Amino acid sequence: MLKVGLTGGIGAGKSEVSRLLVERGAVLIDADRIAREVVAPGTPGLAAVVEAFGERVLAADGSLDRPGLGAIVFADPEKLAVLNSIVHPLVGARSRELESAAADDAVVVHDVPLLAENGLAPLYDVVVVVDAGPETQLDRLVRLRGMTEDDARARMAAQATREKRLEIADVVIDNDVPLDALRRRVAEVWADLVRREHTHRAGSAEAAGE
Repeated sequence: MLKVGLTGGIGAGKSEVSRLLVERGAVLIDADRIAREVVAPGTPGLAAVVEAFGERVLAADGSLDRPGLGAIVFADPEKLAVLNSIVHPLVGARSRELESAAADDAVVVHDVPLLAENGLAPLYDVVVVVDAGPETQLDRLVRLRGMTEDDARARMAAQATREKRLEIADVVIDNDVPLDALRRRVAEVWADLVRREHTHRAGSAEAAGE
């Protein structure tokens, strides 16, 4: 098994890259999706968030008001740290469960938005960073996600710098390109990851004396 950490700044297009990797055969573990699951109604995670931030973060149906919570935490680093201290351990535990269920020869891609921020690079055999310029990120957040420019800039500022992400990258995927070019680059990266998995598995077998 090859454990891949996939990250990128908000609006860089990481979700599209993860989708293309799944098309090629990757096993995807999506930290964002898991983060939503662990604070679903009735979970201990949601109870902990409400205890920390009050019932103002609940929607009328009792679910988490994610935009409302986001507006609170992305403007306040201390509150963001509190939220992360609740959610990240739950996400990590669930991610490990899903990883353990994957095949021995799988390329397991962990889609982790805050990989650089939380110093998680050592957990993975390979770190892949999806890179795009700040103006591209801003345009996608405003045009495609409907954010205000101020909200988009605040969310970008709450993340690691572009330079910090690139420092931890073993592989960089440039996503300031048309979709066809991105597809070609992801195909190259996938071939590289498969080679790395074979080498990794062979090395593990040799170390085990098989």
